[in-house]
Amino acid sequence: MIREAEARAHWIDRDTVAWQVDPSFEHILACGAELVIRLSPGTLSDEQRSAWPHLASYTALKVDPRDADLVREALREQVLAVARDGSGELAAATGVQLPGVLDDLYAGAATAPLGPRGRTIPRLSLWAPTARTVELVLYGPSRSVHPMRRDDETGVWSVRGLPAWWGREYTFLVTHHSGTNEVTDPYGLAVTPDGGRSRLVDLDSPELKPSGWDRLVKPPAVPQHRATIYELHVRDFSASDATVPDGLRGTYAAFGLDSAGMRELRALAEDGLTHVHLLPVFDFATVPEHRSDRTEPDCDFAALPPDSRRQQECVARTAATDSFNWGYDPLHYTVPEGSYATDPDQRIKEFRAMVAALNGAGLRVVMDVVYNHTHSTGVLDPIVPGYYHRLLADGAVADSTCCPNTAPEHTMMGRLVVDSVVTWARQYKIDGFRFDLMGHHPKANLLAVRRALDELTVDGDGVDGRSIILYGEGWNFGEVADGARFEQATQANLAGTGIGTFTDRLRDAVRGGTPFEADPRVQGFGSGLAGAPNGAPANGTAEQQRARLAGYTDLIQLGLAGNLRDYVLPSGKKGSEIDYNGAPAGYAAEPGETVSYVDAHDNETLFDALAYKLPQPTPMADRVRMQVLSLAIVLLAQGTAFVHAGSERLRSKSLDRNSFDSGDWFNRLLWDCSLGNGFGGGLPPRADNEPRWPYAGPLLADPALLPGCAAIGECRAGFGELLRIRASSPAFALGYEVCERLTFADAADGVIAMHADTSGLDPRWSSVTVVFNATPATQAQPMERLAGRAVELHPVQAASADPVVRESAFDPDTGTLTVPARTVAVFVAKTHPG
Repeated sequence: MIREAEARAHWIDRDTVAWQVDPSFEHILACGAELVIRLSPGTLSDEQRSAWPHLASYTALKVDPRDADLVREALREQVLAVARDGSGELAAATGVQLPGVLDDLYAGAATAPLGPRGRTIPRLSLWAPTARTVELVLYGPSRSVHPMRRDDETGVWSVRGLPAWWGREYTFLVTHHSGTNEVTDPYGLAVTPDGGRSRLVDLDSPELKPSGWDRLVKPPAVPQHRATIYELHVRDFSASDATVPDGLRGTYAAFGLDSAGMRELRALAEDGLTHVHLLPVFDFATVPEHRSDRTEPDCDFAALPPDSRRQQECVARTAATDSFNWGYDPLHYTVPEGSYATDPDQRIKEFRAMVAALNGAGLRVVMDVVYNHTHSTGVLDPIVPGYYHRLLADGAVADSTCCPNTAPEHTMMGRLVVDSVVTWARQYKIDGFRFDLMGHHPKANLLAVRRALDELTVDGDGVDGRSIILYGEGWNFGEVADGARFEQATQANLAGTGIGTFTDRLRDAVRGGTPFEADPRVQGFGSGLAGAPNGAPANGTAEQQRARLAGYTDLIQLGLAGNLRDYVLPSGKKGSEIDYNGAPAGYAAEPGETVSYVDAHDNETLFDALAYKLPQPTPMADRVRMQVLSLAIVLLAQGTAFVHAGSERLRSKSLDRNSFDSGDWFNRLLWDCSLGNGFGGGLPPRADNEPRWPYAGPLLADPALLPGCAAIGECRAGFGELLRIRASSPAFALGYEVCERLTFADAADGVIAMHADTSGLDPRWSSVTVVFNATPATQAQPMERLAGRAVELHPVQAASADPVVRESAFDPDTGTLTVPARTVAVFVAKTHPG
């Protein structure tokens, strides 16, 4: 019998229904009170099984040709699949999932105009093929309702307006068999505060542009394998910056000031940083957009003990209505977030001014986009029920991403993704896009995004689309895992596309374990596994530790080589033959498809991970050295380098592993070193951290783990030197020549020696050799190939602020490189000796 909200039958095209039902029954589609479509047993074709792999074992039921002309009318009614047995008794009945037949029947909608458009005369269009009527509602100064005309071939409803409509608020009244919903425009370009209504705007209007917007000069583009990216949250950037006026803290406008934060971003750009990656800045649901509607914590955080529970309790009381959230809860995909504006109605102009300010500082801008889920089903589902969100076998909305999953495998959801990205690129001059949970997208969808961007030109669109970079989280999980529904945009599947994915291989090898260990003290190459055991049982025996270190060394060498599937390691194994948790470690076809990182907004910061993993008595000076060494593995690797904002300053979130709603306190980004680095701010929020409180408490209470200005300055200086080294030579951007030019020497446990042949590429140096010494002792690394050559410490390190790295030495007689403990040393061989 029918259960409420169940939809177990799938109408996959105009001719076919797939349903797990006895084919010997009599089957119909009951559409509304009177309309019936007869079905007869059939088979799924190979093409259909390929397009719908999760339905391959279902019974195929074919629409009776005599009823083919009824399909469009039927789709505007409630559709039920009904089966009766040989005696005519009801055997089964269920709701019907409609995305497949809608994509087939209304294929023309894929190229039909949608959303607001026009210059003098506005026109609005909405795809709602199952609606009985659609009306436009205009607000202010009075409410008026305007009928919209349906195009039967595309299912698009349109209305032509008047010039006086520009600037007006609007919604759509969409009437289905189940009733009428008032909805915002999924293609809308502006909304009222908190997204209650859309607003009709022309993004080319001068009043929406900051001064000089049309003449904006961008920093030079860099290929993706040379990009160095700094992940930054808009509110974090200035919320704790006393050099920013209070009313501008946490806003887009803060980027236009000569503040401590902007001075630091300019300095990073001068060192070699190329991109700033902004956590979500589209319209999201969880922060009230008017400051007066927010409630902030009222505690004196700084007066509380460093290991107290009271800080997190105070944050939790106002978390739902304070000014902070990461923003991974989309409301309107193609509208800037209003809570970051000084006035939500100024969001478009202030967003553009922020982009211009970052470009002016020498940095290109990446947007973190979240097309894989929405905050709720309330924006998209009322327009075309059951279409925009991915449904499970019983018709329930999938939520494996955290929230209602979208279905970009459906034509019009996939098109929304492409059109939205193109709008951000053209109208906001965004230089890159990072896709959240990209593995929940079809590979075809990401390739469509790439093609659409590549078509944008400076002459025609104001931007060079080919210079826009794409990368994301290619994780494989949920109802789409292992290709269950389509070929996913996952790590291995994107090889050869030029689209980057984060590599968890290098991250885990440097930090140790995975971010999900019950005991956070599992050590890695950069956290003491090589010669500084912390005594945690989770690390296993000495023999097990040594074996794990060898495995981590392979993963790091592979990561330094761009995580290429065909790169051959010193062991003789290809990257694709190295194991990573049961999967091939190497998967990329070229280095630009790999994004190397050791920390990000997710999970503990690098400083906090090292706090857990290094032996607690480790001196701060050595902690700084291990922080720099870990960051060096990212910055000196082939491919895209990605760094979490503040890691160059030892940033801490007081051991919070999931600070998405932890308020300004736990997310502090402190440009003033006299305020510390955020460590010792209290036990991290209970919801995601309570099992680790027994480990966290003693660390937070230890004053020796609080870095001072000297330590923070040393880390920042070392980071800047690494940026300058990365930018100084093609050795760290070999592209397709990695396999021929990059090699690794045999080395002691805890040491990695990487050699890049730059002859013919670099006019100054014929080779660059990097030694990563993660051990607590000086190491002598034999490199016979360098014997008799003119080798010296890289000029940046020869003039380093770090006296230890300046002790690194080269013996020309033997080719031996000597590197101090916990140090990364870069040696260069002159092209023309003498």
